[in-house]
Amino acid sequence: MPVNRDSAMTSESPRIQRLSGTMLPLPGNDIDTDRIIPARFLRAITFEGLERHVFEDDRASAHTGQPHPFDNPAYSGASILVVNRNFGCGSSREHAPQALRGWGIRAVVGESFSEIFFGNSVALGIPCVTVSAEDASGLMDLAESSPSTSVDVDLEGLALTAGDRVITLTMSRAAQGALLSGAWDATSLLRDDVEQVKATAARLPYVSGF
Repeated sequence: MPVNRDSAMTSESPRIQRLSGTMLPLPGNDIDTDRIIPARFLRAITFEGLERHVFEDDRASAHTGQPHPFDNPAYSGASILVVNRNFGCGSSREHAPQALRGWGIRAVVGESFSEIFFGNSVALGIPCVTVSAEDASGLMDLAESSPSTSVDVDLEGLALTAGDRVITLTMSRAAQGALLSGAWDATSLLRDDVEQVKATAARLPYVSGF
């Protein structure tokens, strides 16, 4: 169920250095963006409400007695999504990470990600960190056997801690730097120097008038 929690970051600082939460395991390779948010829900002019339709078709086709992970009450309130290989492949729709973020996902841990999905996620402040196939499987097993287990994702040290287990994370240096510095948040960067933005706008005829 969607939870719409506030982000771990504060409104004063968009820097994202560490996130903590429980895990939601989503096994399967090549989970594409059309499964994350089906195309028929992309007609709206805003992203509001997309979280209600995350994995809608997959959830509707789940076997009786075996709810889809996003419908499983054991994972209610989870904010760390654990996936397998090539997550977010398919179309380039930004709606996929927007829908996940609206649901309450604040970080994705997986074996690998589509490059476009990865970039769209970082632009929303959702870190996508990579682990080995063995570690992804181990985290899923832990989430299934002990769904209340909280994990800590340290983006600065690139490490995930779950109980007494520490897992090495990988992420591109550019994405890591953007998240740690807050540069991922383009709106915040503009607000940091409003006078310069106004001065630039005043020089642009299509803004100030011809």
